[in-house]
Amino acid sequence: MRLVSLLPAATEIAYALGLGDDLVGVTFECAVPPAYRSGTTVVVGGRDTQGMSPGEIDAYVKGQLAAGADLYTLHAGALAGLDPDLILTQDLCRVCALPSGRVADAVEHLGCRAEVLSLDPYTLADVLGTILAVGAAARVPDRAEALVDGLRARLAAVRAAVAGRPRRRVAVVEWVDPPFGAGHWIPDLVEAAGGEPVATSPGARSTPTTWAALRAARPEVVLVAPCGFHLDGAAAQAAEVAGHFPGAEIWALDADGLVVRAGPRLVDGTEAIAAILHPDAVPAPPEGAIRRVA
Repeated sequence: MRLVSLLPAATEIAYALGLGDDLVGVTFECAVPPAYRSGTTVVVGGRDTQGMSPGEIDAYVKGQLAAGADLYTLHAGALAGLDPDLILTQDLCRVCALPSGRVADAVEHLGCRAEVLSLDPYTLADVLGTILAVGAAARVPDRAEALVDGLRARLAAVRAAVAGRPRRRVAVVEWVDPPFGAGHWIPDLVEAAGGEPVATSPGARSTPTTWAALRAARPEVVLVAPCGFHLDGAAAQAAEVAGHFPGAEIWALDADGLVVRAGPRLVDGTEAIAAILHPDAVPAPPEGAIRRVA
């Protein structure tokens, strides 16, 4: 099977399912192991925002959307040349990846025979369901079942380890300029890790808020996990916002590696959050996952 992934989370799912040899096309944001990079074509491009501040990124995104312009560019010629059987895309977030409608239009225009599978999870349970859906579409359902069973077992182990312990109030900041309270599956991660999520939108899109509103939720722990950033970038932003939360613990997380990409590593994120909230109950996460800022 010839597989094209148009979002980083789907690429991670594909590799977790042992489909690296089938993956022929990815986006410029996908993390492709060196062993596969030479055989994989980039079919979606976009602006490199490295070096831009969160406020500058927000202004760019808003300007593009207001103008009716896309944030991502589908290289249709490259896609047609790959002759894919299955294309993985999404409709969850226009800021995160190319919408599936644009992909379907391109496939029809090009005369491709590919199946287009849109992955649009809103909860942690939904994310596990997308893994099963990819496995079924890629004709490896047994691998997907085994992977999901393993992920569920790890989640159950975390829940058991933190059961009965006091649940501290946890706010997750998904963006800092302007501030966004976390939504989608992130509150599920906090709950599974033994915390009480506050100032969140469980199972719904994350929404802009204010520092005053976040403070009013009285968080005891603030997790700064800005979408598109790894630990160093998150830590720099966490240091800047720490003053908004006197008395609270401030932690930075490797957002892209742990909490914002809807793939198997969300379980790593749950384990990392549990290590923050209940460090004597669960193992410490790997170096580079979390950092206390204040």
